[in-house]
Amino acid sequence: MKIKAICTDIDGTLLDKNRELSRRTRQAFAALPADFPVILASSRMPSAMTHLLRDLNREHNPLVCYNGGYVLPGTLEKNALSSVWITPEICQKVIEQTVNTSIHVSLYSEDEWYAPKMDPWTEKEEKATKVKARLRENDQVIAAWKKNQSGAHKVMCMGTASEIRELYQHLQRELSAVLHLYRSKDTYLEIAPKSISKATGLREIITGFGISMDEVMAFGDNYNDIDLLASVGLGIAVDNARDEVKAVAKDITAGNKADGVARSIEKYLL
Repeated sequence: MKIKAICTDIDGTLLDKNRELSRRTRQAFAALPADFPVILASSRMPSAMTHLLRDLNREHNPLVCYNGGYVLPGTLEKNALSSVWITPEICQKVIEQTVNTSIHVSLYSEDEWYAPKMDPWTEKEEKATKVKARLRENDQVIAAWKKNQSGAHKVMCMGTASEIRELYQHLQRELSAVLHLYRSKDTYLEIAPKSISKATGLREIITGFGISMDEVMAFGDNYNDIDLLASVGLGIAVDNARDEVKAVAKDITAGNKADGVARSIEKYLL
C-alpha cells in the first residue's frame, strides 16, 4: 500500500496534553515532502484550524471543517468545495429544547462563531481554539439566516452532563433523521447535518489530487472519526481512542499525549 496523503483529527488525536503540536509532531510532518497533502479534519471552524496548518508550514493545504459540513480547498480560498447547512428552522427546534436549562448554545456558519454571551463555556472554547466568538443572541442569528437563506454548519451545546444527556436523547428521538448528534464530551453535544462526515469531506478533497481513499492514512480518536478510519486504506486509532474507533482501525498507535500521529508517520512514511 502506497500512502499519498494524511488526514487527521485534531483534538484528542494530533494535539498533545497542552492542546498544542509537540516538537516531535512538527518534526515528523516537516520530514514529509512539501507537496505531500496533509488534511486536517475536525468539528472545528476554519479559523480554529488554520493556525495549526501554519505551524506545520502547510498553510495552503485543504481543510475538512465542521465534521465535513464545510470543505475548503485551501486556507486562503474563499470558495468552499462543499457546504451543507442545518436549516434555521431546525436550529430553532434545537434551541427550543434548551429553554429552562443552563445549556449554552453556540452557532457556527462558514468562519463565524456566534455565542449568546461571554460565559465560562465561551471563555473555555476561546482558549482552546484560539478564536474569538461574536456575541449575538441565538434568535438574532437565526433571523438573519432566514433572511439570507443560509444556516448553521454546526450547532454546539454545552452544559452539565445530565442536561446534555437529556438533550441528546430527545434530539435523537425527534431529529435523528436530519441531524448527526455527536457527544464529544459528557458536557458537549455537537450537531451537524446528517448527510455529511469527515469521510465525505475527504473524498471531495482527494479527488482534486487524483488520490484514492485507499491511498490515505487517517488518524482519529472519537465517534466522528469512525467513518473516516473505516473509509481509508490505513485508518489508525490513537491509544486513547474509544473502543468503537479502535474496532474499525487497521492499526493502533500511541496516545495523543505520547506523539501517536508522529510515531505512525515515522513508522510508515519516514
